[in-house]
Amino acid sequence: MKYDVAIIGGGPAGYTAAQKAGAAGRSTILFEKNALGGVCLNEGCIPTKTILYSAKMFDTAKGAVKYGVGAENVSFDLGRIMARKQKVVRKLTAGIRTLMSEAGVAVVQAEARIQGRDGGTLTIAAGDELYEADRLILCTGSETFIPPIPGLEVATCWTSREALMAKEMPASLVVIGGGVIGMEFASFFNSLGTEVSVVEMLDEILPGMDREAAAMLRAEYTRRGVAFHTGCRVTGVDGGLVEVAGSSGTFTLRGEKTLASVGRRPVLRGFGLETLGLETKNGGVCVDAFMRTSVTGVYACGDITGRSMLAHTAVAEAETAVAHILGRREPVAMSYHAIPAVVYTNPEIAGAGATEEVLREEGRPYTVRKVPMTFSGRFVAENEMGTGMCKMLLAEDETLLGVHLVGNPASELITIASIAIGRGMKAGELASCIFPHPTVSEIMKEALG
Repeated sequence: MKYDVAIIGGGPAGYTAAQKAGAAGRSTILFEKNALGGVCLNEGCIPTKTILYSAKMFDTAKGAVKYGVGAENVSFDLGRIMARKQKVVRKLTAGIRTLMSEAGVAVVQAEARIQGRDGGTLTIAAGDELYEADRLILCTGSETFIPPIPGLEVATCWTSREALMAKEMPASLVVIGGGVIGMEFASFFNSLGTEVSVVEMLDEILPGMDREAAAMLRAEYTRRGVAFHTGCRVTGVDGGLVEVAGSSGTFTLRGEKTLASVGRRPVLRGFGLETLGLETKNGGVCVDAFMRTSVTGVYACGDITGRSMLAHTAVAEAETAVAHILGRREPVAMSYHAIPAVVYTNPEIAGAGATEEVLREEGRPYTVRKVPMTFSGRFVAENEMGTGMCKMLLAEDETLLGVHLVGNPASELITIASIAIGRGMKAGELASCIFPHPTVSEIMKEALG
């Protein structure tokens, strides 16, 4: 069984690469040992956003009186929230199966293992069969990293997987790690009444995001009752007791459940990668601007590279790899300088391009244009007592370097900023665009003056 393109891993990178290659007429095979859609669709992006939307609806209903709407005895049903999450996942995984079928992609639901290469042909074993391919795209994704903390083991703590399977709401929850995953789960459980504590080793939550935006989100969730312990590290876990060390000494937090969310690491083991002798760095596979690895004919996309562990980055990398495989005259090199990032809390925060912290570290001069979200009439109409922020960072020639937003719907607005930054637009060019009124998107025009 010989194919033009073989792909290991059926997450966003894998199924995108398979669909693009298959639709272009290349014989394509996709190996996925679990469920199509990967972690993103089955245990990450989609299920978390589904339950977060339920929590947002609950928050909205509880606060409906602010908008002149009566809503008494508001309640939630965790079982129905989780059941709806599964329904959404099933619907989307079915959609991916349809895409693969329409593109003529052969899907093998089994663990794949690279056997090696003979000349220009790569051999892969799956089940009881052997497959050959001229090109191989590695899309094995990432896995939750459990830090070596005494007492913190998979059997005794939650990861995002277990949290998404919760059958009962814990009375209290200690979240280890104040990154994106940690904050999204802190948001969900806080909205539904759990007492939440977040322990973050750095001095601010959401490392990598704009620091001012992160501080605003932390202040909002502090107001809602979430306890933050920044600049602290967990030194041990003993049942429901979490030992924490900070600058002022050690203390103990009590949590009915403990959620480990300190990050993810690329999956490099278990599928025969060592047979290829690929170059790796900092735990990820090294690739060039066209997603080529150090071995001819082998590409890597998505979390396995360790560069930008976001589903939309994985999709873009897969498109870049397939374009190169197809031999297009002007394949577009992968660029990472304008990739948007979103935290789906309530309110949402989002950013694209450089942060102030990065610009200062690199010694690049910049100016700040910043306004509260309340400069948008639509935002005021739909966010009673909300504030938020739109911050735009400009170079000396007024080229957009970065945009950072706090307030709903930041996740939808950040695309405008990402496009503008990616195209190298100047402030005047973006400001000259006509934004529909009234929309929250007008806030960018307001910020640019």
